[in-house]
Amino acid sequence: MADHPQLQDLVKYLAVQLVDRPDEVIVEEMEEEGAAVFELTVAEDDLGKVIGKQGRTARALRTVLSAAASKVRARALLEILE
Repeated sequence: MADHPQLQDLVKYLAVQLVDRPDEVIVEEMEEEGAAVFELTVAEDDLGKVIGKQGRTARALRTVLSAAASKVRARALLEILE
């Protein structure tokens, strides 16, 4: 299983900055098809803040994660769980 704690910490840090209930932010790492998949769970009322208008915030989170992953020669995906 891939282990990328620095990428997991990055996702958590960014999500905590966006939400009203930071204590409910959970980031879990999985491995799928050679890529690290980070599953982000937030409080139900914070879901809109993490996704953003027309998914812009979610897209930006994925872009930052992808850029950081390329620095450590890894593939990373972000899934936002409802």
